[in-house]
Amino acid sequence: MKPGLHPDYHPVVFQDANTGATFLTRSTATSERTTVWSDGRTYPLIVVDVTSDSHPFWTGAARLLDTAGRVEKFERKYGRRRP
Repeated sequence: MKPGLHPDYHPVVFQDANTGATFLTRSTATSERTTVWSDGRTYPLIVVDVTSDSHPFWTGAARLLDTAGRVEKFERKYGRRRP
């Protein structure tokens, strides 16, 4: 890579705001907040809303939808279809 052209790519700790899970990776993101990792070094800490630790797709947690209420609302608005 050419020097001075690319952003600084360095180790960063990301923390899931929902579960508190943390992981160390490399990123160009920066933060004023820091944390001490298990190796004893201090790294920038970036808190994010969703990671693979809390996302429903990765955790397998299904969300229940109120489909009956939606169907009733549709039928009230447009009428019930007659066979």
